Amino acid sequence: MTELAKQSKAASRQLAKLSTADKNTCLLAMAEALERHGPKIKEANLKDMVACAESGLSAAMLDRLRLDEKRITTMARGLREVAALPDPVGRMLDERIRPNGLKLQKISTPIGVVVIIYESRPNVTADAASLCFKSGNATILRGGKEAIHSNQAIAQVMLTAAKQSLSTFPEHAIQVVQTTDRDAIKELLSLTQYIDLCMPRGGEGLIRAVAENSKVPVIKHYKGVCHVYVDGEADLKMAGEIILNAKVQRPGVCNAIETLLVDRSIAPKFLPLMAQKLVEKKVELRVDDATRAILTPSISNLKSATEDDWYAEYMDLILAVRVVDGVTQAIDHINHYGSAHSDSIVTGNEQRARQFLAETDSATVYWNASTRFTDGGEFGMGAEIGISTDKIGARGPMGLEELTTYKWLGIGNGQVRN
Repeated sequence: MTELAKQSKAASRQLAKLSTADKNTCLLAMAEALERHGPKIKEANLKDMVACAESGLSAAMLDRLRLDEKRITTMARGLREVAALPDPVGRMLDERIRPNGLKLQKISTPIGVVVIIYESRPNVTADAASLCFKSGNATILRGGKEAIHSNQAIAQVMLTAAKQSLSTFPEHAIQVVQTTDRDAIKELLSLTQYIDLCMPRGGEGLIRAVAENSKVPVIKHYKGVCHVYVDGEADLKMAGEIILNAKVQRPGVCNAIETLLVDRSIAPKFLPLMAQKLVEKKVELRVDDATRAILTPSISNLKSATEDDWYAEYMDLILAVRVVDGVTQAIDHINHYGSAHSDSIVTGNEQRARQFLAETDSATVYWNASTRFTDGGEFGMGAEIGISTDKIGARGPMGLEELTTYKWLGIGNGQVRN
């Protein structure tokens, strides 16, 4: 781990010397190589899929792991979009001239060496590597053991393409940790002289373990306990479409909803129709007493929600449902039980919507839209390094700008301080 970190630190110094054109040349070559070597990547992914299916991984988690032609094409498109974005390094963030004539400039710079720890989704390998590379950061990637073959294949294809396209490409700019031993991560995250930042992406257990054991700064990409609140003045057809999209389209991702909140005034009319649609999509409902009273006996196999259910990130076809008394109670529920990720209100009442947007303490808050839009690609970032639920520094989808820091340049003509 020490050698890996040393190599990354050295590579970060070389990356700082690459021009925007050099970086874009490499990214475009990487994108083309991912598509060209799609069969090789799918073959590696199949090994992971078979092993995980045999170990009993859920269908939703297997979906996160799967790489088909469409997802490989999406990875390549993400790299091309990153190449097309402005270089985040070297931006003038502030400029001022002091009374003594000293000119001060605040300039964006790379962070340095970034460790990304993630689970299941091998597309993170391409997204994280491309964003770190474009922003001038060396990256160390540590995916989960369930995707080890997929991650190695993606990284190798990208590295080979970059080396062939640019003779000055730093050999260790992108590295994949080859071991799945958890103690190796503890060692890596103790190397404060080489590692500048760690970003964990995955389940609650992973993120807590990293945050508690890391000696380097951590930006937490915490669990997604996301909500939709259907207000008493909602367009119920719109609400139904938003809920189905947010829960069913890809239940195993962090921006899928885990809890549905419905205003008491419309619950008797809305819940039976919505519940039937969810059950048809094989969604298990875990409900409060008020919801149970409305849905019984029309919907069978209802489960009573426990206190833990309101905190749960299921990442599966499971949805907790609660009836609330208005927007204020919905906001209170979200701020208490949510993970500050993504939450949405469906309403035609602008005053209530503005209250929800202002008072819900989450990284991304929506009015009449699905939480599934919380994504770097959907936000026009090309790709994302992750979705930060922290409140200090980066928050929400992290793209190129969030992967830079800054330094001050002082330009004088002999000034000395009195």
